[in-house]
Amino acid sequence: MFSELIRLVSRRSPEQYEQGFVRSVSVRRKAPRNPSVERILKLGWAVIVVKSLAVVWLFDRYHVQVNALWVIAPTVVFACLCTAVYLLRD
Repeated sequence: MFSELIRLVSRRSPEQYEQGFVRSVSVRRKAPRNPSVERILKLGWAVIVVKSLAVVWLFDRYHVQVNALWVIAPTVVFACLCTAVYLLRD
C-alpha cells in the first residue's frame, strides 16, 4: 500500500526504489582510555599544583617584582590543552 503511494507521489520507476534505502552502517567506538596515561596526567597536574604553590611562596619570600601568574598561567594553559587533547581524541 505504501509503496504504491510512494510511486504515485514521487513518480520514480520501481528500479530506483532500492537507491533510497541505507546500504550499510558503520559504527566507530571510542578508543578505551589508557589507565597509565591517565595516571601520568594526574601526576602532572599534582606537580603543577606543587610548582604553583612553590612559585607563589618563593615570589613572596624573595620579593620578586613580577606577578606569579606570569609563571603559573602558561603552565596551566598548556596543561589544560594537553588534557583536553587527550580527553577529546577520536
